[in-house]
Amino acid sequence: MEDSVIVGRHAVKEAITTGHPINKILIQDGVKKQQLEEILKHAKNQKIVVQTVPKSKLDHIAEAPHQGVAALVAPYEYADLDKLLAQLKDKEGLPTLVILDGLEDPHNLGSILRTADAAGVDGVIIPKRRSVALTQTVAKASAGAIQHVPVVRVTNLSQTMDQLKDEGYWIAGTAADNATDYRQMAADMPLAIVIGNEGHGMSRLVKEKCDFYIKIPMAGHINSLNASVAASLMMYEIYRKRHPAGE
Repeated sequence: MEDSVIVGRHAVKEAITTGHPINKILIQDGVKKQQLEEILKHAKNQKIVVQTVPKSKLDHIAEAPHQGVAALVAPYEYADLDKLLAQLKDKEGLPTLVILDGLEDPHNLGSILRTADAAGVDGVIIPKRRSVALTQTVAKASAGAIQHVPVVRVTNLSQTMDQLKDEGYWIAGTAADNATDYRQMAADMPLAIVIGNEGHGMSRLVKEKCDFYIKIPMAGHINSLNASVAASLMMYEIYRKRHPAGE
C-alpha cells in the first residue's frame, strides 16, 4: 500500500499528536528548526524518522503549499457507517451528520471538515463515485480536522439515506424552492444535512429522499453560496439552536 502525503505545519502536527501512523517526516533543507519545534519534539518522542530534503523534493510530492514540511503516512481510512451509527446511539445529545452529494473540490471538503470539527458534527458521508476523496489537499485544507471527523464513503447515497431514516434521522436538503428559511428549521431531532454538488446541487434521487428542504436567503446579486460556506451556516445554525448563548 503506497504512502499518502500530509503537507503543512498544522496538518502534520495534528497527524502526529492524534496518533496517525507516520512512516517518515520530510523537512525542507534550510528551514529554521525553531519554526518546526513542536513537530520535531513529537517526532523525537515517538521515534519517527525525520529526513532533510531539498525543496524540489517537497514541491514534487505536494499537491498543496507545504510550508517546508511533509509527512509520509498510511492512507486515510474511511469510517464504517454501521459502527459510527452504533457509537452515536450512546452519545450524549443529538447527533448531526453531513451528507455531501457529489462534492468535487477538495478545498471545499477540507473546509467542511474543519467547520464540522468546530461545530461538533459527528461525521461526514460522501459517495464513492463522482466525488472528491480524502487526499493531501483535503487534509491540508482541513487544518488537521481530518484526524477528528469520521468520513464515511458509501456506494449508494440513496440507500444510505434510507438506513439513516430507519435509525431515526431526519434528512434536510439544501434547496431554493419550497424550502424553509434555515433560521427557522427545527434541530431538536437527529439530523443529516445534505449539501449538493458545487454546480448542480443535489441529484434527483437524493433530493427525493429528503424529509424537508432548507434555504439560505440571498440579499445580493449572486443567487448561490460556495458549498463549504453553505454547509458552515447550516452546521452552526444547528449548534446555535442546540446550545443557546449563555449555556
